[in-house]
Amino acid sequence: MSAGLDARLVVDRGEFRLDAALRARPGEVVALLGPNGAGKSTALRALAGLESLTGGHVRLDGRDVTTAPPERRPVGMVFQDYLLFDHLSALDNVAFGPRCAGAGRAEARAAAARLLERVGLAAFARARPRALSGGQAQRVALARALAVRPRLLLLDEPLAALDVHTRAGVRAELRRHLADLDCATVLVTHDPLDAMVLADRITVVEAGRVVQEGAPGDVAQHPRTGYVARLVGLNLYRGTAHGTRVEVAGAGAEVALPEPRAGEVFVAFPPRAVALYRERPDGSPRNLWRLRTEGVERFGDQVRVHLDGPLPLRADITPAALAELRLDTGTPVWAAVKAAEVRCYPA
Repeated sequence: MSAGLDARLVVDRGEFRLDAALRARPGEVVALLGPNGAGKSTALRALAGLESLTGGHVRLDGRDVTTAPPERRPVGMVFQDYLLFDHLSALDNVAFGPRCAGAGRAEARAAAARLLERVGLAAFARARPRALSGGQAQRVALARALAVRPRLLLLDEPLAALDVHTRAGVRAELRRHLADLDCATVLVTHDPLDAMVLADRITVVEAGRVVQEGAPGDVAQHPRTGYVARLVGLNLYRGTAHGTRVEVAGAGAEVALPEPRAGEVFVAFPPRAVALYRERPDGSPRNLWRLRTEGVERFGDQVRVHLDGPLPLRADITPAALAELRLDTGTPVWAAVKAAEVRCYPA
């Protein structure tokens, strides 16, 4: 890849090793997802030049910047807490980068004014950071990152500092701004919704390795690890298909399929597809397992029930169903899933 980002990041830190390839075309937003300690922040710091590589490379538009210091890289960064200078106005915060690059005061401030207008904050040019809302501060931080004309934009949890009521609107605004950029963008986030809305492609990192990548819809529909499955709200198992049944590895349980398959596969189904019963249900559901309740948690107008046994899974039920089932830790239940609700794809 000659244009955009082409990187292989190898970083050794004690017993932890990051070894991940990252690519992003100009104008493309790649979201980096993974659990705590997976190596996401290390990857971002390595791209910015704030973390030395043990091996690998970082190339931007064909230029090797592997050993270049941060100030010599065409990289802009928006930090989680924005890190705006409290003593400077919004205008001078944005002008800071061009000034450091050698631009005159008038030239830098003129460029900053254009960027503030671009992000809809021209009227707040004289405001100090403490006078800005969270969403406004985020847009100033974005404008400051763009002021250095980056070929790579790095976003570190850019919405994490916002309250839940502000987040949706700012997310939509940020998506519009990113769509107008011609540089590659790498976004680190813990929030799957941020990734699904903002990114063109998702790269999932676990324990320092890339375990899955693809378009948001494909990752959501076909998770390949337990972490990704939990992230997108699916029960996921790996096993061997024999016709319309899958032997789940290490579980001593089977999952029935709507159509015959063969070989190593993943099977997945959403928690909402699970029906729970205190007594064995009449008839013969194609998927029926005897499990025990491990925990119950409420979210929105639903209740998530965590179940353990031969096939550990999660089920989403209504509060009324919870009251009727009288579930408590250790309560035995029957869990049923229609075969038509089960997705199956190659492992």
